[in-house]
Amino acid sequence: VIVFGGVGNSFKSEVIGILTNSNLGDIQIHKKGYVGSIDNLPLDISIPEKGLKKIESLLDNNPEIKAYSPRIRFGAMASNYVQTTGMRFTAVYPEKESKTCPSLVERIKEGNSNPESFVSPGSIVIPLNISTGMNLKLGDNIVLVATNKDGSVNGMTFKISGISENILGPQGKDGYIHIDDAKSLLRIENGEITEIAIKLNNFNKLSSIYAGLKNELKNIQGETTAKPMFEIHTWEELSPFASISKIVTLLIMVVRLVLISIVLISILNVMMMSVYERIGEIGTIASIGTLPSKILALFLTEGLSLGFFSAIAGSIIGIIIILFINLVKLKFKFGMMEISLAPQIPTAEVFFALVIVVIISALASLQPAFKASKMEPVEALRHV
Repeated sequence: VIVFGGVGNSFKSEVIGILTNSNLGDIQIHKKGYVGSIDNLPLDISIPEKGLKKIESLLDNNPEIKAYSPRIRFGAMASNYVQTTGMRFTAVYPEKESKTCPSLVERIKEGNSNPESFVSPGSIVIPLNISTGMNLKLGDNIVLVATNKDGSVNGMTFKISGISENILGPQGKDGYIHIDDAKSLLRIENGEITEIAIKLNNFNKLSSIYAGLKNELKNIQGETTAKPMFEIHTWEELSPFASISKIVTLLIMVVRLVLISIVLISILNVMMMSVYERIGEIGTIASIGTLPSKILALFLTEGLSLGFFSAIAGSIIGIIIILFINLVKLKFKFGMMEISLAPQIPTAEVFFALVIVVIISALASLQPAFKASKMEPVEALRHV
């Protein structure tokens, strides 16, 4: 239970960390209705400049917020003058994005990976599959053609300054440009953006901080309506991995149940055999006047001791296995992500295992103990 819980939780934490620190952020804010159409990356559902200033003021005054990054997300056609393909782009301020998603620059395997300037005006970061498929390398030019929210088309030429891993798998076609270039390409003149990604100081406080921000955003209403202007979502509502995370949690619970059942059956079997092997002894101590309650207590104590010391031994072995996994740095591929398991010793898991095993031991010992205490001395002594 301890090893499986530690490894399972480590896997979840590692993948969540990769997703939130490389791309999503912990929380995102959009204009109301954007997430419902997020696959189309709509430019007509954007956060206006006035709304952005209100949100920035709210975030700047919140001590739980470590960093945030305004973004413009859009789709465009990318061409190397020979081939053309559709791509998704995230336009950012590099210094803000690298603080919000600190692992992003680690994904850049070729080119400029400086957190303060990994994209500069006129430059572009493309994923490895686009680089390979279109035979592009650092320093090459690439043309982006995009449609703005008014339906007009514009194009700009960029120089490739970085090539990144495909965090979203082989089908991932996500690139990065500077937000000033996106405003020029999309002819945005009024400071609009499409989303704000947020990084928290303490990820474990995600639920409470999310609830607090949601309540504060409700007070920011649209100019033409009294309804809330913005919507807020955690990473779980934006990533399909949230479903896998829930499955892993359910799997851990099922394994716990199975292992606890095995403990129950094992102790019950041991105690039943202990009673059957000692029928003669039970008859002897009963015949010299030992009370049934003392015989009951004797077998209950034996069962509890068996469970307690077994739990202690199992906990020590589990902790040693977890320390060994940390020592060997177990790594494997999950999709296009390299997962490095570093399970922590789950204090709550250890305590849970100890308590449950002791309780199960007591319950498993009850039936054999009652059987022993109810034996007639004459019948027990007659047993060979």
